[in-house]
Amino acid sequence: MKPENTKSALHPRNRHRERYDFDALIQTSAALAPHVQLNAYGDASIDFADAQSVKALNQALLKQFYAVDVWDIPKHYLCPPIPGRADYLHYLADLLGETGGEVPRGPSARVLDIGVGANMIYPLIGTREYGWRFVGADIDAKALRNAQQIVDANALADVIELRLQVTPASILKGVIQQGESFALTMCNPPFHGSLAEAQAGTQRKWRGLGKHVAKPGVSGKSAVLNFGGQGAELYCAGGEEAFVTSMVKESKQFAAQCVWFTTLVSKAANLPSVYRALKNVHAHEVKTIEMTQGQKQSRIVAWTFLDANQRRRILG
Repeated sequence: MKPENTKSALHPRNRHRERYDFDALIQTSAALAPHVQLNAYGDASIDFADAQSVKALNQALLKQFYAVDVWDIPKHYLCPPIPGRADYLHYLADLLGETGGEVPRGPSARVLDIGVGANMIYPLIGTREYGWRFVGADIDAKALRNAQQIVDANALADVIELRLQVTPASILKGVIQQGESFALTMCNPPFHGSLAEAQAGTQRKWRGLGKHVAKPGVSGKSAVLNFGGQGAELYCAGGEEAFVTSMVKESKQFAAQCVWFTTLVSKAANLPSVYRALKNVHAHEVKTIEMTQGQKQSRIVAWTFLDANQRRRILG
């Protein structure tokens, strides 16, 4: 069956609901042209298992839709799917709209991106779509150096600030500073609990794309890296569940400094643990926002320690 033209599950404001217009993208970024080929349906497409093709597509999308003229990532770093990343931001905008009466636009809304990565995709989309200011934090100094190059090359230093988390065991501590406040925190936490889990996940993706899968024990690490993603991007001790529950516990210390704490939770089986952690820290309100991108089901979990009046005061 030929794919539908509209990705109807994406957020209504998502610029990527229509199938990619490769002719227009090539006009924007000629470097994409060598990667475009006809697929089994006779439509223009790229090889989504090829890192260079995906990067070239992202460069074209960022340039065409978000006026990001210069964007690159180091070899083997995560190359994110832009439509899904944009969805997270649009749903967060709705969340702030429910809180303050309308979707805030402009630099008065300040967002903290935990794990901003070398690709810095959330700040790039968020500043262009809504004019928000961002602080991006990461434990990877190399990733932050690359992100800073993107900031400088696109003259975004007035709206995007980067911070190194010097204590890898901490998430919010050491990043949120005394006296500052945020409308939102956002996070796409590491999914896997170990390198072995990450390798298995990568092999499933390769099989889904009809690609050769390395035999167990043969270049397993390379398979993970070729699909994209450094260790901290893909896994941490305890996986997504441990990371998010730790973030929930830390968030209590910054209860008055953020309107909404949020994170993606990819695995539905992790939700009970997250909800228990939120109950233990006495979150005032918790919301779960379901998202669908293609075959993938995910959700945003958002929580606040503030009542409605306190939230509106911070949002102005």
